[in-house]
Amino acid sequence: MRTELSQTKKNSKHANLAQNIHSIITSESVNIGHPDKTCDVIADAFLDSALSQDPNAQMAVECAIKDNKLFVYGESTTTAKIDYDGIAKQILKDIGYTNDFEIIKQISAQSADINHAVVSDTLCANDQGMVYGYATNETSELMPMPIIIAHKIMQKFDEFRRLTNDFFADAKSQVSIEYSNGKPTRIDTVLISVSHSPRLSHDDIVKIITQNVLNPVLSEYKELLTNTKYIINPSGRFTIWGSFGDSGCVGRKIVVDTYGGVGRVGGGCFSSKNATKVDRSAAYYARYVAKNIVAHNLADKCEIQVAYAIGLSTPVSYNIDTFGTEKVSLDDIYKFVHENFDFSLSNIISELDLNRPIYQKTACFGHFGRPDFPWEKIKTTITK
Repeated sequence: MRTELSQTKKNSKHANLAQNIHSIITSESVNIGHPDKTCDVIADAFLDSALSQDPNAQMAVECAIKDNKLFVYGESTTTAKIDYDGIAKQILKDIGYTNDFEIIKQISAQSADINHAVVSDTLCANDQGMVYGYATNETSELMPMPIIIAHKIMQKFDEFRRLTNDFFADAKSQVSIEYSNGKPTRIDTVLISVSHSPRLSHDDIVKIITQNVLNPVLSEYKELLTNTKYIINPSGRFTIWGSFGDSGCVGRKIVVDTYGGVGRVGGGCFSSKNATKVDRSAAYYARYVAKNIVAHNLADKCEIQVAYAIGLSTPVSYNIDTFGTEKVSLDDIYKFVHENFDFSLSNIISELDLNRPIYQKTACFGHFGRPDFPWEKIKTTITK
């Protein structure tokens, strides 16, 4: 199942040499009013509704949005009765839309061929594909610093904009971190673009966002604020927002959803999919394993790739890369994983308890680095 260690060691050696330079890494976060994120949240709300009634629901119902039209489409095999229109309209209202939406639906049952391959005596992967999990000890969340700060800025903005009529839900943040020898040393640039009322001047926006969003978040990172550049609404006016300024659909923000471009990502998105879709569940488990490797001080950084085939219950391969930061041999790390973790689909779903309605909360501000989720826990009963 595993790849040869010689190649992993060779790759880690080159990666370690590359760390001994100054570099800047940038990540972004996207708020719920961006059309792509709106669609992710609605799709995962559909999934949660299904799972709350039918834990074995097979779901992949997505959506796309433009102007006042929401297109709902995909596959659903479940005994649940899902109020697609009601769920979507409630979320759109909560986001801040005041207009009525036309909802157009095209939903069918899951392919019988796929269902037969997945639901057998042993639960099997819903599709082929590879997933990645990543962890680093550069933050307390064991996540890359740029994406963590970018998400915190968006979370703070979303909290703040709900207290005022002057700002709307469509927003993005971007954070650039300078690294030296592989460690974060300085916040180089903080960028935020927020939708707003036409009555606000640019100076008003800069002052309000600095005081109410940026300063509260960045106070946690004061030691890194040296010659930091701040860019707020560089395009000028941002009064036409959401689906009336852009279009969106599910799954277009997988780098935002994962590691901000630092760790690699697999071939599929997360939102809308229930746990038999390994694009989602196995990516969660790979993060869980990588985080535990770093949390148990076996390495400073870890990336895991896992590959699956449709109709098979266990992976066809997995590979571990610690980028030359391992504290024990790679053989010992593989042994640690083999003795403490099980990448079979049935175990992933069971160990992380994934047949529950927990997914709407994942769809904005990142799927990783947030303690609410079961794949973020540190395993205490382990064999070393």
